[in-house]
Amino acid sequence: MSDFRFIYGPVPSRRLGLSLGISPIPKKTCNYSCIYCQLGNTNKLTNKREIFYPVVEIINEVKDYLKSDVTCDILTIVGEGEPTLYKDLGLLINALKELTEKPIAVITNGALLSYADVRKELMAADFVLPSIDAPNEVLFKKINRSFGKIHYDSFLNGLIQFSKEYTGKLYLETMLIKDINDDEATLLKMKKILEKIDYDRLYINAPIRPPAESDVKEPTTAALSNAVKVLGGISIEQLVSDGFYSNEKDDYSAIKSIIKRHPMNQFEIRSFLENRKCQIIEEIMVKLENDLEIEMNTYKSHKNYRISLKN
Repeated sequence: MSDFRFIYGPVPSRRLGLSLGISPIPKKTCNYSCIYCQLGNTNKLTNKREIFYPVVEIINEVKDYLKSDVTCDILTIVGEGEPTLYKDLGLLINALKELTEKPIAVITNGALLSYADVRKELMAADFVLPSIDAPNEVLFKKINRSFGKIHYDSFLNGLIQFSKEYTGKLYLETMLIKDINDDEATLLKMKKILEKIDYDRLYINAPIRPPAESDVKEPTTAALSNAVKVLGGISIEQLVSDGFYSNEKDDYSAIKSIIKRHPMNQFEIRSFLENRKCQIIEEIMVKLENDLEIEMNTYKSHKNYRISLKN
């Protein structure tokens, strides 16, 4: 059971526990190109829903995983772009529900919640986690850099309508960026917007990994605390998660299988290797820095590793 095309992990999620990721879309296929995205700028900016891969191929991988002795808390359809662009999303969710009693989550930017068919497909999920980073069109375009035909009003109206219809758990997430949407005036505008939405939780995040744009900075601790107070949210920074997992036997291959989908910093990699009782940690760290397939950069004094977007 190795070299999965569509699933990865489990990886630690501070919102959902130990999460098995399921990606039904090609790498960096999205209708946003968010300035804070940890995967870099979007390569394929599109708003067209497509059947990128047959549902049966994705489900067969999940079946193989579920036969193993590896455990997870939840199955999360998240992708390396926007999963609602997958036209057979509803079929995929229902097929997963038939395979397992574990909850199914979908992490989405929420842009396509204005589509009735997308809202209907998401009804079968146990958790839906849309993002909302701005209170108006100007900041929406500045932060999320959406596909040209996507505008803030349609996004917001779709999110509001979905929140009224959906019977599962709706967790919103807001990315707070220094000097862009972390000031008091913007937070108060966001508060008024949030009052229109029926949601269970609001998670407030910060760009802790290298963002797509170098001028994106993490808000101060004071600004983050103020946002939690004003918006009534939960700071993801204050949550604790379990460690990473890979089914790969080889330690180096295991690292690459994770960073293909989920960037890791030097401390996460070392902890991961230590938990696997790896005896050649230093050798692996050197190999990572010299691997041409791997992009390494320093952010907040930490070295961060991910598979290069060019590969």
